[in-house]
Amino acid sequence: MSRDKLPIHAVILAGGRGTRFWPRSRTKTPKQLLHIVGKGTMLQQTVARIRPLARPDRIWTVTNLEQRASVRKQVPLASRQHILVEPVGRNTAAAIALAAFHIRKRAEGDALMAVLPADHYIQDVAEYRRIVAVALEVAREPGRMVVLGIPPTRPETGFGYIEKMEATIGASGVPVYPVRRFTEKPALETANAYLASGNYQWNAGMFFWRVSTFCSALEELLPATYAQLAKLAAIIGQRQYDSLLRKVYGKLENISVDYAILERATRRGGDPQVFVVPADVGWSDIGSWAAVYELLAKEPGQNIFSDPGHALEASGNYVSGNGKFVAAIGVRDLIIVETADALLVCPRDRAQEVARIVQWLEEQNKKELL
Repeated sequence: MSRDKLPIHAVILAGGRGTRFWPRSRTKTPKQLLHIVGKGTMLQQTVARIRPLARPDRIWTVTNLEQRASVRKQVPLASRQHILVEPVGRNTAAAIALAAFHIRKRAEGDALMAVLPADHYIQDVAEYRRIVAVALEVAREPGRMVVLGIPPTRPETGFGYIEKMEATIGASGVPVYPVRRFTEKPALETANAYLASGNYQWNAGMFFWRVSTFCSALEELLPATYAQLAKLAAIIGQRQYDSLLRKVYGKLENISVDYAILERATRRGGDPQVFVVPADVGWSDIGSWAAVYELLAKEPGQNIFSDPGHALEASGNYVSGNGKFVAAIGVRDLIIVETADALLVCPRDRAQEVARIVQWLEEQNKKELL
């Protein structure tokens, strides 16, 4: 394996809206910028996890114009000059590519790149750092792309899956497997078969590679995006950069890095290029208020109050009263979340449907509630 001494840069993707966390999650303060579970906001926790491996001046955050001010307040001082603002959302391939070109310019050559979502929870931070260090070491070899895989605990139909091959190349005592294929959001019967086989991992969207490896794959597999961003990269730091960014970014292909790069790379012949490192680190995407309840509840039927409250003959409820004392009587398995201008009440098993409320508010043009 190549032992090149390469700087480690981290790219944190922080432009999502988190619609399932309405009414607390809004356009300017989405899920990743909120205190939901753990110490600090989800963005702050993401930064803290990677800090021992990447210096603050090598931490990049990709966000949007609405969230830039809040992101700036939440990242370290040395990271604030590395906030990249997308003029329009174009999915993860474009966001990662934008960061890759900036890193290549900043590093004046090659670098190792860790791509991390800003809105996930990790329980075992020490084990997470150990696994990430291994993933970066594997990615040090030119041409290799590495993804962290989460061992599945249920037949989840809302996640992507990674099928690993039998043989492991291993690194520092950690198993590392070539990837056979990626599968998006399977049907329940298929998800049950994946779980039973033991050959599949959930795709948590955490990626590791050399900047040169990624840029070469981008040029080959997404050439139009590469060409547009290469023009932009030539004027990074110059006055005309912002206007050209606005001009070209909306023309980039709206596609995830999984579809655009990783899946296509697994279908090539020859030696494997994409690898998965299983990461049993207590991961959760915290995809809804129900997921927050499941993380916090220590026993079945426990009531979780984020503010002062009391329950009588009530069980399984998550209650956030926006600072108010809340009394719950005779209710079960509810999500109750209040803000200054809105109140959400729904059964816990329908928490995913909160996104439908946000869609309705958009259709009704109720911008004050978004």
